Amino acid sequence: MKGRVVKLREAHKAGSPALCCASWGPSGQHVVTASAADTAVLIHDAATVLAGGRGSGSSPVVTIRLHKDGVTALAVAPGPSGSLASGSMDHSIKFYTFPEGEFQSNVARFTLPIRSLAFNRKGTLLAAAGDDDGIKLIATIDNTISKVLKGHKGSVTGLAFDPRNDYLASVDSIGTVIYWDLCIGAEARTLTRVAPTFRSDNSVRNILCWSPDGQTLAVPGLRKNVVLYDRDTGEEVCTLYGDHEQPVSCLCWSPNGRYLASAGLDRQVLIWDVKSRQDIERQKFDVRICSLAWKPNGNALLLIDVMGRVGIWESVIPSTMKSPNEGIPDLNSTKAPLFDDDDDDDDEDEEKPSTSGGLEDDMDETLSDSTPFSHKRPRRKSTFDRDSDNEDLTHQMESTKRMKDKHNKKEDAGKARGDSATSARLVTARMQAAFQPGSTPPQPGMRNFLAYNMLGSITTIENEGHSHVEVDFHDTGRGPRVPSMTDYFGFTMAAMNGSGSVFANQCKGDKNMSTLMYRPFGSWAGNSEWSMRFEGEEVKAVALGAGWVAAVTSLNFLRIFTEGGLQMHILSVSGPVVTAAGYEDQLAIVSHASDCLPSGDQVLDVKVFNISEGAQSMFGRLVLTPLSQLSWFGFSENGQLSSYDSKGILRVFSSQFSGSWLPLFSSLKARKSKDESHWVVGLDANNVFCILCKTPQSYPHVMPKPVLSILHLSFPLASSDLGANSLENEFLMRKLQLSQIQNKMEEMAALGLDTTTYDDEAFNMEAGLDQCILRLISICCSGDKLVRASELAKLLTLEKSMKGALTLVTRLKLPLLQEKFSSIIESFLFQERMLNNKIIAGTGRFCSNATIMTSTTVLTTQATLPSKFMQDGNSSLESSLPKPNLVNQQCSSTEPKNSAGEQGIEIKDSTGKVSSAFIPSTKVPKSSETKKHRNGASNSAVVDQNQEGDIDHTGAKKLSTEYCNRAEPQRPVNPFAKSSSSKEQSSSLLDSIKKMKVDKPNSRI
Repeated sequence: MKGRVVKLREAHKAGSPALCCASWGPSGQHVVTASAADTAVLIHDAATVLAGGRGSGSSPVVTIRLHKDGVTALAVAPGPSGSLASGSMDHSIKFYTFPEGEFQSNVARFTLPIRSLAFNRKGTLLAAAGDDDGIKLIATIDNTISKVLKGHKGSVTGLAFDPRNDYLASVDSIGTVIYWDLCIGAEARTLTRVAPTFRSDNSVRNILCWSPDGQTLAVPGLRKNVVLYDRDTGEEVCTLYGDHEQPVSCLCWSPNGRYLASAGLDRQVLIWDVKSRQDIERQKFDVRICSLAWKPNGNALLLIDVMGRVGIWESVIPSTMKSPNEGIPDLNSTKAPLFDDDDDDDDEDEEKPSTSGGLEDDMDETLSDSTPFSHKRPRRKSTFDRDSDNEDLTHQMESTKRMKDKHNKKEDAGKARGDSATSARLVTARMQAAFQPGSTPPQPGMRNFLAYNMLGSITTIENEGHSHVEVDFHDTGRGPRVPSMTDYFGFTMAAMNGSGSVFANQCKGDKNMSTLMYRPFGSWAGNSEWSMRFEGEEVKAVALGAGWVAAVTSLNFLRIFTEGGLQMHILSVSGPVVTAAGYEDQLAIVSHASDCLPSGDQVLDVKVFNISEGAQSMFGRLVLTPLSQLSWFGFSENGQLSSYDSKGILRVFSSQFSGSWLPLFSSLKARKSKDESHWVVGLDANNVFCILCKTPQSYPHVMPKPVLSILHLSFPLASSDLGANSLENEFLMRKLQLSQIQNKMEEMAALGLDTTTYDDEAFNMEAGLDQCILRLISICCSGDKLVRASELAKLLTLEKSMKGALTLVTRLKLPLLQEKFSSIIESFLFQERMLNNKIIAGTGRFCSNATIMTSTTVLTTQATLPSKFMQDGNSSLESSLPKPNLVNQQCSSTEPKNSAGEQGIEIKDSTGKVSSAFIPSTKVPKSSETKKHRNGASNSAVVDQNQEGDIDHTGAKKLSTEYCNRAEPQRPVNPFAKSSSSKEQSSSLLDSIKKMKVDKPNSRI
């Protein structure tokens, strides 16, 4: 059924399409209009506009020209004595009386243009937002800014207070909707990218609106439709599909909530019967309609287009249908206190939500299983409703606790019950949904990533009835190109490694089936691709590893398959899955441990399974920044478990302190401007690989091809009083990497594997760590931080470095520190002597043909000092520990003798790592330089020679007269070793430390 054609008349002159807005006055006798192309705010008589407006020769009642630039937002406060607010591209907000239009005050100034304004039901609070960062809540009593709500990444284009004043809803230019809880001034829930994106077209904006009873929020949908979301859970209630050919941009409800008007980019305005979910009326115009407003007490619709032409569509609803003014919800009668004071039976009769028409049935049917509060919800009376109009808003927003005292004791039980129910509703809605690391949201007509990691990417684009999937490697020379795939399943997630790729989709079809498919990149068999179907079970996350494929489903099942498709394991996880990742034999799964905390923090657990061993190697709580969500999860290139949250903090799991998450990167500190964000791809030992995104974009697009940025890992250090943050960060990073190498060696040794391949790497890391410590000691001495310098000296791992530190403080003429360093070295050498004596005592009973071996770990009072480096003449040698059955020890048949008949034999200790597999009981600390000296032809003694040439015979043991000659392997050159030249060169302080000479006088016995 089609009514008469609506004629629009010019109200504002515009040479090109511009954002315009229009609104009814509270009584319905006046309308107000504005345009971004005009500095004027016009107040019209509604009857005049209906009769032909400005085009018929009549002029507006009031013309206000106080803004310096175009007006982009209007709001009229409810009530007979309401006021008018206008926001402009000149960054200001102004208040006027209505309908007189007399200027009252300037309310607030922004730094960027204002896009949206909204009053609450009482008119005591104005919400204002635009291109600035944050939504400002302004108390109309004194025009003060009481709160700034931050959470949107794009320009805020729509604002709406719910009629019960519990929530404020907002939508931004990238389609994200946020529910704000006004009692706590924070996000209640976020609906990410549920509305259309209009890019840089400022003449169009997303507008959302609450139903008159406050039960549902209407939002423009992504599929040229209108989506209704539940007030308390944020879940989709129903969808209105019609004849819109392009996305919907603005909406408005009829006074009774039974009808809804929508305007789209296709220049159509549709009227919906929400009960039947059908469009019952429509009008098509010459240009786009950018603002709609239903008459508060009549059957008429106010419209304005992007060219500034305004009109009123009269008799919108046919007389044969229910009037839009019939059955208007009475919020005063259905409104309940903040806490209930009656029994549940009374609540059911008195506080049942007043929903519109058939929408109540739709909500009941949809939410009866998942949200028990939809039928009899304890309603909170808003903070702003309780206070009088003359009360300061700051007091209003912080007076929830004080208001509880106003209730009598009879209501105490109801208070607790209502508060608990309200908290439960908010917590449930905030639990993070499952996601696939490296994937991006689908965009109509555009490619998106199913997977993006350090190896390559998988992209897809939707065509008619199918999708086109491509696999690309970052290294194009890796092998033959993987052929593209035609996807008839509609895959929404994927994972890839060097062997193949796995795909999965959401449930679809009549049987509600979800599909899992694996495609190897190469196989000896002809047809090695396979797929699995799950009926009534949806795949939520997938992962790949060395010879296995894993999928976690909506039933909290962990399904593990072989590469060939054999179903090996089916396990149950403890909670709803969030994400999963794989690396070689390791499978990591993140799941919800419980509902969110009242503060909104996620409570997530992480488990790591060893697939080949069938064991669980790690279980614990996943650490996130407060009020953040998990954004990326996976393993580093060297197998370290890592996570990245929405606040920009990257963490790596370490075995330190029995398992801890170490923050190694902060996006806030790394970004160069406030509109930058980092989309993490992966990381190695020193760097994080990410894609730089600019607001409002928070993820990369496939085209143009994203550029990978490499940023250094860095601890979030406090500003040091030494001004050496970079050096302190290097110290912590090297210490962490050394710890990881040592842990790897211990794990290999426990398995009986050879660890010599890591010896050089560990030694080089120790030498680099000592260099860093020496530089820090120098800075501490210059900054008169002597205690800190002594603490650093105890962390040195090489004896040469210790003596270098002593030389440094000697040259700087710091006698107190020199004495301290000397005592540290003496303690170090004393422990070595005691340790060597114990080792020799344990090995002295070996046969004379056995080579005497010593362990290599030296313990000081503050730190474990791993390998030692020695000098013998002009050559630097370091012995390594033998491996069982790998070293053939040969004894010499003759013994060379010197002219005196005596010979000094020098035994050097080992510098390699000692694994637990070679030590019968506990780890043995490393020994220092140990020298053997043979007395006579039959006996020998082990002595220790100090710097003065004295010989320490304590603990010397008799050994065999024959020694085995064994060549010791050459270790990497000590960076602190002196060159072969005997001439002293003038150099820097650091060079002198590196090249210093350690005197070792030779003594003979």
